[in-house]
Amino acid sequence: MESLGERLRFLRTERGISQQMMGNLLAVSQDTVSLWERGKSQPDIGAIVRICRVCGVSADWLLGLEDI
Repeated sequence: MESLGERLRFLRTERGISQQMMGNLLAVSQDTVSLWERGKSQPDIGAIVRICRVCGVSADWLLGLEDI
């Protein structure tokens, strides 16, 4: 099963967005995006909601609860 970080990296790279740009879209730093992608920390619920809105995915998908 893919982790949240792996799914976030997939979404970001699929769209051709840098970690800095993703951070700007999510109102966090590039370092925070990097930590999430590497699994060194996890986004809070507010950040999860922002990721889902910005990337157009469900929280279930982002959290690995569904594959579609």
